[in-house]
Amino acid sequence: MKALIPLAISILTLSTNLTAQPTTDELERGRYLIKVGGCNDCHTPGYSQSMGKTEEQQWLMGSDIGFAGPWGVSYASNLRLTVNGMTEQQWMDRISAGGLPPMPWPALQAMTEEDKTALYHYIRDMGATGSAAPAALPPNTAITTPYVSLDPIFPEALAGER
Repeated sequence: MKALIPLAISILTLSTNLTAQPTTDELERGRYLIKVGGCNDCHTPGYSQSMGKTEEQQWLMGSDIGFAGPWGVSYASNLRLTVNGMTEQQWMDRISAGGLPPMPWPALQAMTEEDKTALYHYIRDMGATGSAAPAALPPNTAITTPYVSLDPIFPEALAGER
């Protein structure tokens, strides 16, 4: 009997480290959410310019084009690398924590648990590939990559330009 205890512990440990395989429906749901959620607009270089015709194997690999605003500069991460380095619980925690603009964190946080899980499994199923996006920069730091300025311009500031 004592010989079976280590075997039972090994089996229990192994089973808790395995994750359930996503269903086809779950993967399709994740793909759908990526498309309608606009994830590719920022996380897939060239997606918007191609009117959404970028090949799926190129999706979600991040960008080195920054988004500059009062928060500093943020970059769309390579979700394929990010998610493949996370457990499902870490993914859920990351969503809850939020982050820098212009990522629409409140929209992601408002999703159902099932939708968040479907996104996780779909992105993970795509596989880890590509390079990491640059790290975010704090305000008033020199920007050395291409970027889009999201600094608001108020009408009174434009009055002298007319």
